[in-house]
Amino acid sequence: MTAHAAQRIESRVGERMDAWNPASRTTSPAVIARESGNARVRNRLLGALPADHLALLTPHLERVELAQHAQLFAPEQPIHHVYFPETVVVSLMSRLEDGRAVEVGTAGFEGMAGLPVFLAHGTATLDAVAQIPGTAHRMAAPAFTRLAAASSPLHRLLLRYSQAFLTQVAQTAACNGVHLVQERCARWLLATCDRVDDEDFALTHDLLAFVLGVRRAGVTVTLRSLQDAGVISYARGRISILDRAALEAVSCECYRVVRAHCDRLLPEPAVQ
Repeated sequence: MTAHAAQRIESRVGERMDAWNPASRTTSPAVIARESGNARVRNRLLGALPADHLALLTPHLERVELAQHAQLFAPEQPIHHVYFPETVVVSLMSRLEDGRAVEVGTAGFEGMAGLPVFLAHGTATLDAVAQIPGTAHRMAAPAFTRLAAASSPLHRLLLRYSQAFLTQVAQTAACNGVHLVQERCARWLLATCDRVDDEDFALTHDLLAFVLGVRRAGVTVTLRSLQDAGVISYARGRISILDRAALEAVSCECYRVVRAHCDRLLPEPAVQ
């Protein structure tokens, strides 16, 4: 990115304010810790369920902590568990014949990873990897299929989430095709901040370059320009968002479109 482009970021902020390397991943879910029982859930789908239906799911839910690069499922393989993220961010990737992978969608606390179990016959079409480590609730696929049967509250929520996820995938495709690196970078940082529920989180240049599908050098220049503008700070593999409003001003409209669509389709979690 040129110096002119870096100045453009600062200019856009002022105007609007005024008016991973896949080879390093693990080959199993890499559960660091686990617990079961009636722990309060942060996942938006589970939290929106009526208390009586959530009580039916609770015995089948296992709270797990997933390490970075943990593989949840792989293309053309059966999905043994579905995951309801809390703070983990799951990257859904399409893998090409030459070994390269492209992120086509993400899943966080607003939804789930394992939609093929709900929509089809339970065989993965995408690679699912934990890009930002954190916690999730997982459930064995057979139990999930039974509890998500037609007419159940979970079934109705999952239909809505499926539409929200398809919107995200479509918007991501458009974004990757036409928007600038700094706009896409800001979008990804904002969405990740929402999902981890923290303005400070671990993120390397290599990972960000991978999920955006750009060269590492381009990410480095973009982050430096954002830091120079006082929007973020980064050091030793961690990103801190210092001025969220300014970061939203830098982002393309894709962040707002996806979030608004998700908010329309998915209810706020019920008070348990």
